[in-house]
Amino acid sequence: MRTLGKADFIIPDWPAPANVKAIQTTRLGGYSAEPYDSFNLGSHVQDDALSVAKNRQLLSDYLPSEPVWLNQVHGVDVIDAAKSMCVQDADASFTKNKNVVCVTMTADCLPVLLCNKQGTAVASIHAGWRSLCDGVIEETIKTMGVKPEDLMAWLGPAIGPDAFEVGGEVREAFIAKDNQAEQAFKAYGDKWLGNLYLIAKQRLNKQSVVEIYGGGECTYSNPSKYFSFRRDGLTGRMVTMIWFE
Repeated sequence: MRTLGKADFIIPDWPAPANVKAIQTTRLGGYSAEPYDSFNLGSHVQDDALSVAKNRQLLSDYLPSEPVWLNQVHGVDVIDAAKSMCVQDADASFTKNKNVVCVTMTADCLPVLLCNKQGTAVASIHAGWRSLCDGVIEETIKTMGVKPEDLMAWLGPAIGPDAFEVGGEVREAFIAKDNQAEQAFKAYGDKWLGNLYLIAKQRLNKQSVVEIYGGGECTYSNPSKYFSFRRDGLTGRMVTMIWFE
């Protein structure tokens, strides 16, 4: 029987309260066969359902309860994970209840974790470019109902600024929302390279969140460690989870 070791995932390096727990998975340690090898946690990517179930069972040894899974739709809806019904359409969840696991699923999109300094509220955000542009970070902070200045953030693995190639319409959409986003794009032939990490930091700062950690891991450029939809197309999904005890 396979076991999942701590070397197979990432523990966020941030000064969160001791009762706040978080895990970032990689592609390492699971049962899935190519091209989902090996720790795919997405049930919607045509992987063998039994393999996904076995992978999720491996993960359960490290969690206080079943994660509150979302059907991510690249929008800005935020749910209270403690009141979730089935698998809701949403791109972020938060909780103020102990041992409720908020989870985000990604394979290039930016996962963002939030917690307050009191250790009484946490959130997990799926910040793909559309949801990031449209304000999923801002909506999550508003929905959490805590003082933004009490929050800290951790940015998980995502497609990095040397790999996220986009058309001019994506750049223009971000700048239309916030003109400082212009700093996050550099010309690349007739395209642009976008920096999701920088945009997320800009948006967090505008919400008075200044303690921001992570944001240095590129999924696209590290195929041995991370799934990447942009790189591989048919591939698995990693998860970013947070809860408090």
